[in-house]
Amino acid sequence: MKCLKLIIVTFSFLGLVKQINAQQIDSMMNVYAEGFPKEKIHVHFDRPYYNTGDTLFYKVYLLAVNEPSILSKNLYVEWYDTSGVLVKQTVSPLFQATAKGSFEIPANYKGAFLHVKAFTRWMLNDDVAYLYQKNIPINGGAVVVGKMPEPTKIELFPESGVLVEGLNSRVAFKAINQSGLPVKVKGVLVDAQRKVLDSLKVQHDGMGVFMLRPLAGQQYQLNWTDEFGRSGVTKINDIKKEGVVLTVRTNNEKAFLQFERSANAGETFKQMNLLVHMNQTLMYKVGLKMVERNFQRAEIPIDELPTGIIQFTLFTSDWIPVAERIVFVNNHTHDFSAKLNPIYTNLKKRGLNSFEIIVSDTTMTNMSVSVYDASANSTDPHSIFSSFLLSSEIKGYVHNPSYYFQSDADSITSKLDLVMMTNGWRKMNWEQIKAGIGPQLKYMPENEFMSLKGSVFGIKPGMVKDQQLNFVLAAKDSSKSLLFAAIDGNGNFQQPGLFFYDTVKVFYGFNNNSKLSGATQVKIENGLLRKENGAKVNLGSIPPVWGGVDSMAIVRMNYFLSEQEKLRRLMASTTLSEVVVKAKTKSKLEVLDETYASGLFSRGDGYSFDLTDGMAAPIDILTYLQGKVAGLQISGSGAGANLNWRGGVPDIYLNEMRADVGMVATIPVTDVAYIKVFRPPFFGSGGGGASGAIVVYTKKGGGSSKGGQNVKGMESTILAGYSRFREFYNPVYDKSAASFEPDTRNTLYWNPYIITNKRSPRYKIEFYNNDVSTKLQVVLEGINANGKMTRVVRVIE
Repeated sequence: MKCLKLIIVTFSFLGLVKQINAQQIDSMMNVYAEGFPKEKIHVHFDRPYYNTGDTLFYKVYLLAVNEPSILSKNLYVEWYDTSGVLVKQTVSPLFQATAKGSFEIPANYKGAFLHVKAFTRWMLNDDVAYLYQKNIPINGGAVVVGKMPEPTKIELFPESGVLVEGLNSRVAFKAINQSGLPVKVKGVLVDAQRKVLDSLKVQHDGMGVFMLRPLAGQQYQLNWTDEFGRSGVTKINDIKKEGVVLTVRTNNEKAFLQFERSANAGETFKQMNLLVHMNQTLMYKVGLKMVERNFQRAEIPIDELPTGIIQFTLFTSDWIPVAERIVFVNNHTHDFSAKLNPIYTNLKKRGLNSFEIIVSDTTMTNMSVSVYDASANSTDPHSIFSSFLLSSEIKGYVHNPSYYFQSDADSITSKLDLVMMTNGWRKMNWEQIKAGIGPQLKYMPENEFMSLKGSVFGIKPGMVKDQQLNFVLAAKDSSKSLLFAAIDGNGNFQQPGLFFYDTVKVFYGFNNNSKLSGATQVKIENGLLRKENGAKVNLGSIPPVWGGVDSMAIVRMNYFLSEQEKLRRLMASTTLSEVVVKAKTKSKLEVLDETYASGLFSRGDGYSFDLTDGMAAPIDILTYLQGKVAGLQISGSGAGANLNWRGGVPDIYLNEMRADVGMVATIPVTDVAYIKVFRPPFFGSGGGGASGAIVVYTKKGGGSSKGGQNVKGMESTILAGYSRFREFYNPVYDKSAASFEPDTRNTLYWNPYIITNKRSPRYKIEFYNNDVSTKLQVVLEGINANGKMTRVVRVIE
């Protein structure tokens, strides 16, 4: 907690900063900050707008207290239709607080949007309003553009939360339609005698402010007309007879606070307390003496605070909260610099383009980049800044939140303050804190990947003493793994560290006790949250269409579809003189990969080496690899060798089992059949992978590759794992390869994992244009190891 020195302003007197008498509030706030850190999510989609039948690609970022979260290992994404019915749930492992995925939009989907909800198990302890939720527009549905027919309403928000008789207050308002989208209005504030007290003027997206000093016995209302010519009346209610009003203004260095209490306020309003807190952490504590004066001012330094929302909560002397205000502070502690430098650009048909991503900061970064047709996509109203710093911190729909992070201009800052005044935020439960009640947690964080867990039914608890279950997990590619789990006195078992995609067939049996298999039933789960398709939820207050879709974008999206159909018809009507189709023969490396590699080891971005023909000299594996893999540095020899790739140590696997340098360094290459080296990051197993992986396969006897799935004498069941996702297809058009298929890709390039660090600060990307695009947009987003964010947008035309 920082030490605060208050500046005494003319006509004001403020007591010195002091320790709060109710010390339990201090300690309990620490309990919440340390015991219930809030996780927040941002999702980077490969583009803002989709057609039915498209594949949607995405990258998820997870922060906790403004740092990459180490709390959760599993991420859940749910996809709902317009009526709130679950279409699909996907589950992904988190790698460096990030995950990737895809969703295939059904070709017969009729909705105007897809509702996306992303969360971790730990986040379910919080209000559902703070889960990541977004509506993604889908072309082909009933997208409404232009005039909205729903009725307009105006919501009112006194600056400090209340209106008090005799005290001047700023009142913010928000004019919205029934869908929650902003509406322009104009009008006046009048009293019961129809006297005009102030005018009503929208400053931005339906929001504005007016001044009101309510008098005892008087009534007030707003008379207004919306942009469609419809008139309305909004009455002003809930005016308190006594209390206090808090007003806050800010500049780059200070927050200027003003306190005013009513003259008839009770004794508890004459000695007050102010808490200034951020991310559940107490920043300042202030005692206010208002015995002789009912009006005070103060200045609080904010120039050293982290970027984000800061809360000012005012209490009476008996610690009853009576006023609250939130303010956004932007000291640029949240971002790091990244550059998108073009190497060459070519917007001709299937022209080759290349960019270099440069990060001067030496901290490791984890980023994603997309390139899409700029004409067919409206500007995305969300960004990594708005998701982490705004949308995840306040309740209620914020229209076009990325707008408030475009610049530091005073005009934008003042509009962001309107958002602070017209939306709810993470309210502290002060009654619970005063009573010494800690956070009520229903869900524990998933700090491990999947686990093999379950129960044994059908026998008495005492009969399972010292019993153990044996498991064989057989994947679809016939690869197998063996696990063991001890059974406790209640018949339960759990073995953590499970990691696989899609489904596996699980064979199980009791160790050295086959009689138990026939006398019992075994329930097996993977430990993940699962929701059945068809489940229904309330989609909440997010407008069905976020308002960023414009008519030209829809026209352009439809142009893509018509152009694709036109090209197909043209190719169908073209007579080719002669077409020779040749079957492709599998290379020896492809045969080796099918023979030895399984699961996620059977594919990936990297190098493959065939050693089946032996070597002229008896060297070790590390000596063989020296100089064959770009960027891989090997120093020393034998078990004492040191490996470095892109600033880290690559993982080592022997026959797809985790190993170390010492285990593979002693194996002669004459015993090795195949080596695969995966570029970072590598997702083949549940741990590591940040610096790639080296997988060594020893020769198999008899040339046998993979056995069948049957395991004799054991019961079996099917177990689901992590969701398998489609990989983005990035075509390569060179002189040796011709394609007669029309290319109308809307997304030209998508790479969810771009890693840089001190040793490798640059990353090169290459992509080819399609057949129709003349204007492209490149979007780079990401985080670094310290939780700082970046977003870079570049247009090619």
